[in-house]
Amino acid sequence: MASRADNIASNLNLGNFAKATELRQRIWFTIGALIVFRFLSFVPLPGVNPLILSELYNQTRGGILDLFNTFSGGSLQRMSLIALGVMPYITASIVVQMASALHPTLAALKKEGASGRQKLNQYTRYGAVILCAIQGYFLAVGLESFGAQSGLQAVVDPGYMFRIVTVINLVGGTMFLLWLGEQITSRGIGNGVSLIIMAGIVAQFPTFGSNLFEGGRTGAIAPFVIIGFIAMVVGLILLISFMERAQRRLLIQYPKRATQNGMMQADRSHLPLKINTAGVIPPIFASSLLLLPLTISQFAGQSMDPDSSFYTVIQSLNQYLAHGQPLYMALYAIGIIFFCFFYTAVVFNPEETADSLKKNGGFIPGIRPGKRTADYLEYVLTRITVIGAVYLTVVCVVPEYMIAQTGIPLFLGGTSLLIVVNVTVDTISQVQSHLLAHQYGDLIKKAKLKGRLR
Repeated sequence: MASRADNIASNLNLGNFAKATELRQRIWFTIGALIVFRFLSFVPLPGVNPLILSELYNQTRGGILDLFNTFSGGSLQRMSLIALGVMPYITASIVVQMASALHPTLAALKKEGASGRQKLNQYTRYGAVILCAIQGYFLAVGLESFGAQSGLQAVVDPGYMFRIVTVINLVGGTMFLLWLGEQITSRGIGNGVSLIIMAGIVAQFPTFGSNLFEGGRTGAIAPFVIIGFIAMVVGLILLISFMERAQRRLLIQYPKRATQNGMMQADRSHLPLKINTAGVIPPIFASSLLLLPLTISQFAGQSMDPDSSFYTVIQSLNQYLAHGQPLYMALYAIGIIFFCFFYTAVVFNPEETADSLKKNGGFIPGIRPGKRTADYLEYVLTRITVIGAVYLTVVCVVPEYMIAQTGIPLFLGGTSLLIVVNVTVDTISQVQSHLLAHQYGDLIKKAKLKGRLR
């Protein structure tokens, strides 16, 4: 049986797509849904002048808007119907996940199984609507005053009607993206929301690549810098691919049970602990917290007197917290390390895992069940989280250092690489699972046919 499974796994290649009709349909549906997402990113909000908006956006680069704009595939820069993307949903899901680990009522819902998870998902959607409405309102207010100092007006007819229309459109756009992500998950190849985020990031690759090689052609960027940058990206992709699949597998042993032959046999399994349990959350949180004061200072600086002392303080803050500056990179690294440990402690509870093993009769060899097992799990998790935190810090800080040394306007940061590589690996696994299920289905049909012939 093992050899047959190995043969099937070795035959998972592109030639099997011709036979997997359902998989092809799922892939085409996913591609069509992502094309709809890209079309929507070019539909502007009513009442916004896109030419003036583009000019004003270029004046405020470097803040948190760049991070959100990358995840939305440039929709925020164009102020389209889906300018907020799925970030309100991501934020709401993180808040609900943290609350379910800290609040007793939500923690009880989490333990109820499918029904509890369905309620938590519903709370997440409600939170996404509320966050989207709040962000949409402040975005509309900010658009009305955006560029007041330079004499440019991005909004054609500012007022409460513009704010209401903007909020309705932004909430509708985000909810449509969530629905589209659910359709990709159920009718496509899975990971719907993650694929939408990845599509927004990947959509900017051609523009960045053309600017990079154009700089090399005109002599603005040295050829060895381009080669070094490409080598860095390839190295980071290989590192991410390796570390995201790296696990510490703890041996779990269960009491001996009688088999059909009357012999006693002990069951064994493994408890996998990922090296990077926190995923991409630490760099997102760390960069958001660092870029938030920079964004506020940029917007506030447009309406201030250039001769005031407070304006001078804001300009100094912008310089120290700019991309590639030593203070920014140091605070960025500290934030990533902190959120690695914090979010890992939220998503993985050693005491709960130890109690679950004890109830099922499982134990770690050499470790007593109960509190000793919980302490051992916490000890192992802390050690591997140190490795994961160092890995995330290297992946995210190296591109920042590259920007500071070469001056390349690099939007492809560590967070973007993490998302793209993770989603790509998960998507490949989903495709392989569909192909494997298809081949097993063919084997079952052949076995039934042989049984009937006999």
